[in-house]
Amino acid sequence: MPRKCGRPSKTAEPIDARRKIINATIALIMREGADAVTVRSVVEETGLSIGTFYHHFKNKDDLMMYFVREDSFDGFTLETPLEHFSDRISELYFYLIDRYLNLGEEFMKSFYTTGNQALSAYMGEENGCFADGTVMARCQREAEAAIAAGILKEETDAHVLSIDVCTIVKGCVFEWALKGGDMDIHQSVRRILERYILSYVK
Repeated sequence: MPRKCGRPSKTAEPIDARRKIINATIALIMREGADAVTVRSVVEETGLSIGTFYHHFKNKDDLMMYFVREDSFDGFTLETPLEHFSDRISELYFYLIDRYLNLGEEFMKSFYTTGNQALSAYMGEENGCFADGTVMARCQREAEAAIAAGILKEETDAHVLSIDVCTIVKGCVFEWALKGGDMDIHQSVRRILERYILSYVK
């Protein structure tokens, strides 16, 4: 019998319910792919009420965005010096790649699909700008700093560079998925970014 909509039970631990929703989503993605994730399928997987789902997430897209916006890229420190710009940007993107890899190869292969609207929204633009806290916004700030420091050519368009870098990384991830994970994704990202960014270095 389906559960009734409404507020979550007072006896339920909010953190546990949120974690159940996230874990159920991971299980669905790994088992059936990102397209299988709906509010109803997650609720059925968890045994929680629809009201409990909406207490923690606005909708399906809000839930899926958790996996790409769990942490902001604004605050953390990059260890690679700005002078080694290509390696620094590789390090930046490895944070994102490794986050998915930690959830398992099957999750990553299923998550990186053209039908995943949350991923498209995260790695896209709005009014010509990247959303705050995203890896692309941080990449653009790093590029602007490298231009100001004389590491990259003055005529470098930091925004365009950041779009291209994101496209390269997505391409590497899709290639990795097509090869069933039989590819050193870190090495590929590092090698291709180095060749691309070389044309911008003074």
